[in-house]
Amino acid sequence: MMTRILATLGLMALMKTTLAQGAQSDMGIKSAQVLQGSTDVSDASNAGRLTEPFTEGWSFLKGAYPNPKAASAASGWEQVSIPHTWNNVDMQSGPNYYRGDAWYKKIWAPETDLKDKRVFLRFEGVGQVADLYVNNQWVGQHKGAYGAFCFEITHFLRQDSANLILVKANNEERKDIIPINNRLFGVYGGMYRPVGLIVTGKVNITTLDYASPGMYIRQDSVSGQAADITVTTEVENTEAHPVSRIILTEVRDSIGKAVVVNSQSVWLQVQGMNKIAQRLHIDQPRLWNGRKDPYLYKVRVSLLSRDSLSGSETLTDAVDQPLGLRSFSIVQGKGFYLNGQPYRLYGVNRHQEWEGSGSALSNAQHRHDLDLIKEIGATSIRFAHYQQAEYIYSSCDSLGFVIWAEIPFVNAWSGQEADNARQQLTELIRQNYNHPSIYVWGMHNEVYSKTADGYVPTVTRMLNDVAKTEDPDRLTVSTSGYGELDRPSNRQADIQAMNRYYGWYEGHSGELEGWVNGLEQNYPEAKVVLSEYGCEANIDQQTDMVADTGNPSGQFWPETYQTAFHETQWGILEKHPYLLATYVWNMFDFCVPVAHGGGVLARNLKGLVTYDRKVRKDAFWWYKANWSEEPVLYIAGRRDSIRSQAITTIKVFAHMDQVTLKVNGKHLPSPRQGSTKADYVFDQVHLKKGRNLLEAIGVYNGITYHDSIIWVLPPHSSGATSRMDMEKVHL
Repeated sequence: MMTRILATLGLMALMKTTLAQGAQSDMGIKSAQVLQGSTDVSDASNAGRLTEPFTEGWSFLKGAYPNPKAASAASGWEQVSIPHTWNNVDMQSGPNYYRGDAWYKKIWAPETDLKDKRVFLRFEGVGQVADLYVNNQWVGQHKGAYGAFCFEITHFLRQDSANLILVKANNEERKDIIPINNRLFGVYGGMYRPVGLIVTGKVNITTLDYASPGMYIRQDSVSGQAADITVTTEVENTEAHPVSRIILTEVRDSIGKAVVVNSQSVWLQVQGMNKIAQRLHIDQPRLWNGRKDPYLYKVRVSLLSRDSLSGSETLTDAVDQPLGLRSFSIVQGKGFYLNGQPYRLYGVNRHQEWEGSGSALSNAQHRHDLDLIKEIGATSIRFAHYQQAEYIYSSCDSLGFVIWAEIPFVNAWSGQEADNARQQLTELIRQNYNHPSIYVWGMHNEVYSKTADGYVPTVTRMLNDVAKTEDPDRLTVSTSGYGELDRPSNRQADIQAMNRYYGWYEGHSGELEGWVNGLEQNYPEAKVVLSEYGCEANIDQQTDMVADTGNPSGQFWPETYQTAFHETQWGILEKHPYLLATYVWNMFDFCVPVAHGGGVLARNLKGLVTYDRKVRKDAFWWYKANWSEEPVLYIAGRRDSIRSQAITTIKVFAHMDQVTLKVNGKHLPSPRQGSTKADYVFDQVHLKKGRNLLEAIGVYNGITYHDSIIWVLPPHSSGATSRMDMEKVHL
């Protein structure tokens, strides 16, 4: 296999620029640093790079120890697998969870000779301060729970014996690390994302540029007729003298066929980073077109060493990255455009945690979340409020979501976090620069100053400059919790996002309409996103008498209120493409350690899906009926099954050509349209005492669909008042 690869690369190296058109398919490609050939270290000299998981064989110990020797000698170590967090239970039970030091230990003996190799450990995420020790020597420290980091351990290793790897993790709140508190969400402690071992030769594509892939793909111009890209590769030479290498950059289609190749001979200096830029042109490209057609090419950069006598070439390193050719733009008053065409961005926010697992999620759990977001029909995701797993961004590339990535400069500021915010934003951008799905970088969320030259706007201007320097082609955004565009901390980024909770933290649900209309009239040229809207819902609390406003400080958060809330609000938002994007808060219930509302400790219950992912709330089906292109037929109120009203309203959420409803076997008159075309409303429905069978029948593309539920009207019910004695008001 390796012989065939090298023969192919040798042939390609003779080409200066070769263009080949090939068959195209919908096969996705993974974004990763890719090892050519065997994954055995013994083959690394031929393959060029070893990349393998470093997640097994770890032990865990919670507690503060003065130094790594003391920690290593302590008793009580337990075997764990990575990803791992020590807060998966206690944080989800309330504010008294463990914050402090914990240790991870692994004994590692290289099985093959590492002479003339460079060895790195790459951590995808450690909450939130990590110190790495190898053989009791301190290697380095990383601050921030959400970005990846990479340390070289070559010179700390012993080849002839086992090596002691120790990681100290700490998740205490600190004023110099964002987020500076846990009031919006808790920072889980631990090595909660994967760890990888990387072995390269002494001349390699860098792993140490903020743990980036070491190569950056800039899309200079993209259309359906042609695309021009520039691939910049960063190469380190740790030999004693300059060396000659061939930089071979290929664009391959989804079945692996070369589309364009650029080969360049370079001298690599031993001082500083060698940066090599190569331009490639693609005729008639297949564009990455969101969920409609998330087509991905792959860019492979290879380092080749040529023997001066025989002329043969040896592959010494290689890295793969995804390429989705697309263009983003904003047309004032009409919204977001993808590849020159209108593309509505409606979606959800997502936190990276599950009940019982905390933030230490498997790829299967991440994928389950994305599958639910895909099912609901969303076109966009805001990954709040921090950098999320690499698997997430890669999967969004192949699924076609247009996504928002941001850093955790949220909720409050101390005046000491600016350097760390700069670091985390640089990590976010460099590590994820090549993902075509990302359209915007987030600077901050709900942090404020009283004047336009205060700390927050000053830091945000700095962050915006960092983002524009690192990535001139993407948009930037900052987020306010107020509905006013003219606030001192606003307008420091390309887009002004606002979180609005009419009907929950203020006013009534329908007041959202006046807010949007006011922005359109007063600021027609502004670029505005509705970054959060939503309300809490406990599926174990129900009422068929819905109030006209929420009670965020109370202990009764009925699901039925959330359903009515979203019916009203999406009915408004659907009509306003002025808003560049809209995001429900939140897709999933999540943990807030200090929270206590709706009868549940430590929860934010604004999710459309429960914390354990077992129940899709009624509001989930509301959005699925409005957003999805799949057939949907759903009778609302199935958990509100014990009714207090003998005369009631029944709602069916449906993406159907036609919908009818039977109650106890009798067809009801035709429904009226609710707030959208997906809202079928049957008024003045009479229930009998006892059990009532509700049956919805829908037809979609000639196929008949059915849904049915049971409602019970207790014999003692008068139909006059609800269980909560709440006045019914239509939102």
